[in-house]
Amino acid sequence: MKLTRRSLLKAAAVSATLAVAGCSKSDKTTTKPGQDPAPEQLSAIQPDQWKTTVCRFCGTGCGVLVGVKDGKIIGTKGDPDNRSSRGLNCIKGFFVSKILFGKDRLTKPLIRDDKTKKGTREGFREATWEEALTLVANKLKEIHEKDGPGAIAFWGSGQQTIMEGYAAVKLWKAGLLSNNIDPNARLCMASAVAGFMTTFQSDEPMGCYDDLDKADVFVTWGANMAEMHPVLYSRLTARKLSGNGVKHYDLTTRRSRTSETADVVMVFRPQTDLAIANAIANYLIQNEKYDKKFVETHAQFKSGTENLGHSIEDNYDSTDIGKIADQTKPITFEEYKKRVSEYTFEKASQLSGVPAKDIEALAKEFADPNKKIVSLWTMGMNQHTRGTWINNLVYNLHLLTGKISEPGSGPFSLTGQPSACGTAREVGVFSHRLPADLVTANADHRRFTEICWNLPEGYLEPLSKPGMHTIKMFREIGNGKVKFLWSMSNNWGQTMPKLNRFRGNDANGKGFIDAFIVVSEVYPTRSTEMADVVFPAAMWVEREGQFGNAERRTSIFEKCVEPPGEAKWDLWAIVQVAKRVLKDKKIGDKDAFEVLFGSIWDKEKNDLIADQTKVNSTLWEEYRRFSNADMHKGQKGEELAKKLKINAKQLAPYDEYLKQHGIRWPVRLHNGKWTETLWRYKWGKQEEGFDQYGVEQYGNKDNYKNIDFYKATDHKPTIFFRPFEDAAEIPDKEYPFWLCTGRVLEHWHSGSMTRRVPELHRAVPEAFCEIHPEDAKELGIKDNDWVKVVSRRGECKVKATTKGRGNPPRGLVYVPFFAEETLINLVTLDAYCPISKQPDYKKCAVKIVKA
Repeated sequence: MKLTRRSLLKAAAVSATLAVAGCSKSDKTTTKPGQDPAPEQLSAIQPDQWKTTVCRFCGTGCGVLVGVKDGKIIGTKGDPDNRSSRGLNCIKGFFVSKILFGKDRLTKPLIRDDKTKKGTREGFREATWEEALTLVANKLKEIHEKDGPGAIAFWGSGQQTIMEGYAAVKLWKAGLLSNNIDPNARLCMASAVAGFMTTFQSDEPMGCYDDLDKADVFVTWGANMAEMHPVLYSRLTARKLSGNGVKHYDLTTRRSRTSETADVVMVFRPQTDLAIANAIANYLIQNEKYDKKFVETHAQFKSGTENLGHSIEDNYDSTDIGKIADQTKPITFEEYKKRVSEYTFEKASQLSGVPAKDIEALAKEFADPNKKIVSLWTMGMNQHTRGTWINNLVYNLHLLTGKISEPGSGPFSLTGQPSACGTAREVGVFSHRLPADLVTANADHRRFTEICWNLPEGYLEPLSKPGMHTIKMFREIGNGKVKFLWSMSNNWGQTMPKLNRFRGNDANGKGFIDAFIVVSEVYPTRSTEMADVVFPAAMWVEREGQFGNAERRTSIFEKCVEPPGEAKWDLWAIVQVAKRVLKDKKIGDKDAFEVLFGSIWDKEKNDLIADQTKVNSTLWEEYRRFSNADMHKGQKGEELAKKLKINAKQLAPYDEYLKQHGIRWPVRLHNGKWTETLWRYKWGKQEEGFDQYGVEQYGNKDNYKNIDFYKATDHKPTIFFRPFEDAAEIPDKEYPFWLCTGRVLEHWHSGSMTRRVPELHRAVPEAFCEIHPEDAKELGIKDNDWVKVVSRRGECKVKATTKGRGNPPRGLVYVPFFAEETLINLVTLDAYCPISKQPDYKKCAVKIVKA
């Protein structure tokens, strides 16, 4: 279409009008999927109905209403009844429906016949579902029987729906007795999980988004909220505008869009956030500015294994230090005080490069008993070789000052995927976990899982040792020890660090994995290139499902349209493979498939029950047994449920989540209505959003500040001493720059969806390398010059910019990872936190060479 000034102005006017209305445009059928209609084609077609959904992208959990007419999506708008987003959507959410319509959607199963072309998008032929399912099941069964459960692996996702993740856990852990199932959330949220579990013995934040409306001070610890969580950032900025003297401190290794509105920007040398947090704790104690009564009532002190080294080598977990990395021991308050005392403002400043006065200013904010403080973080803290430690240290500050579980005060970990909480964490898609915070290594947890799944006592004993975490799993795929991998709702061929384990040293390199690879996907990706079989997946509102967001809200998205061609629901594919691979297998004296999936199988049609609401609700009721002690009354699980404090995560019936446009757990039936909890551990009226479980079952009503951390050991969370230890790889003469990777506002993760939305792709069509102007000048690099980013592992080619949205300090460069043609992860290091096993994408050593 030839653009004229008139048509451009007309299109801009229409877009602006629709943006204000909170909805996207409607396409006439003359427009091809993935293309923009001419402005003249835009019309005010009214949908037959608006269906309730939540956004497919980040972990904010924004509500989206989808307009459907004649079986087609014709518009979307923000859902004003969604209490997480209150009707707002960001630019990605504004265009979310367009991710369905890329012209290269996968619509039929693919089988690779030409193995010589593995690592490319060639060598496939179309197949029937029956052929593809049979091949996959036979390979899985053959390798499982020949090489054992350690040779098979499932890589799940925080993008799977909750019940898809739950079904995958049942197949892998109960059906195949393998713990080799892990989610891509290991790459983004594992340190947050490990931090919550080590400090509180319970996962996920105790606060909620309402804290953003009440805080006096915001601290972003490695979180570019303006681009990564823009709807939440709008609430932060609204609070700054409406409040009196509200401040924002931004701790970061690179100035970002979030830094632009911060009152104090603290650009620190990578990894030294550990020293800064310790210096604040030291100030609070030395000046007796901590809440003594809160600490005496609610805290205990521990130290852990130190001098951990770095997990660069494949065998790190089995080394002497790797085996004890997570071990801790009690210490006294005085011991903690003495050990943290070395972290003065001056020492922290010397290590970090942040002025001592800025660290002191932040410390005084924590010290002020009249200030409410919210700490927020994402990958800057989690993708960290001491990710668990820095999570612990931020909790320390809130525990020392009692600024926790109070409206407007608390530590808050923001998630990057729509269901990293609900799917990956809550239903146990981790190699060491079971549903509802249970873990495989605990005999009582395994027994309770056996009760919930109707398994014989002792059946899950083979799961007592954790399986392979993600980095270990993919290292062993490269080493040939894992011989079967099924990945779902992720793009590991682009997003795993140190990609040259799986492909050549450049973006066009040929893959060399010998394992049998199955990939469930909606578009061709750098992962489908590595596959032997590709299952075409139904996407977002082409099936019904649930996501769990960062503030513990579980939401349902309704099915709105049919998937294209022969694309199928991932849960359908999981159960179909289960039906074939579990054939003739018994659990006790019963048919294994019937025990695990009989409740959702239509025996007459020999297929999954067609009604997706019934499938989801049936599995949900089963999953509720893990969290609702009342469902075990008078049964053999009653005493064990009490012992495990199961009631602390009660869930509502399935249909309530649709009626209420999402509910935050723990949920209680109060005055005949299922009500949510805003602030966990804080006693108070249920109708005001306070927790009821501690006061009713485990708490002491005289506890200071009416808080009971009822899941924590002895009801007391831990204040840890965690020292400063440096990064795994530090710049030197040969590789003089730090490399940081991340995202941009317009693209999400590997870009496999957002780059097929024309408006988003046009906004940011290619990756870039942000570099400080003085560094660029010294290297003879100008804006838009091609450069090579080179590390000890590999290299990639990308355009340089000194005028990006972010402004790195001298000696640091930033490259986003959304561009499959760039493959920045050929360069990154796969060293990980020894406790959480989460890799560090935020710092490794590189050199920049003009291409």
